[in-house]
Amino acid sequence: METGTEEMAEPGAGTGGEPVWTGLPRGLLKLRRLLLVLWLVPMTVVVGVLLGVFAGGTWAAFALLPLATLAWGWAMLGRNWRSWRYAERADDLLISRGVLWREETVVPYGRMQLVEVTSGPLERKFGLASLQLHTAAAATDATIPGLTPPEAERLRDRLTELGEARSAGL
Repeated sequence: METGTEEMAEPGAGTGGEPVWTGLPRGLLKLRRLLLVLWLVPMTVVVGVLLGVFAGGTWAAFALLPLATLAWGWAMLGRNWRSWRYAERADDLLISRGVLWREETVVPYGRMQLVEVTSGPLERKFGLASLQLHTAAAATDATIPGLTPPEAERLRDRLTELGEARSAGL
């Protein structure tokens, strides 16, 4: 089931110490699927026309391969979108993603050095922004794509505040 962003409780407010996970907005899935269609439909037409003209009608059937890729990619993008989530805890931020290879990043608030909100032209058109976290160790830098701008700004301000508070004792 593809749901939108889940409701957010207070950080660390999960039952039994479980984190409260928040999914990404559906706009990110729509943007990624639009890009998939914008690449593969013209490719199908070009391959079909070129094969039809230079190799004959039978070979033009190979133009259906990009359409098969489109159908497969459509489903995979949905699975990938559902796999992205994040949770604010008392001392760190968790980011989980991946379908086949699951990856969970733990970013301690005290290690954050810079929190950026970026939004390219297509992201702005779909009402999205990305949050990038830079830490003292480059290996733990993390990104949360496809947030709504108000949520990205709220998260940036909260993480900056918590980062300053946690690093003051260092």
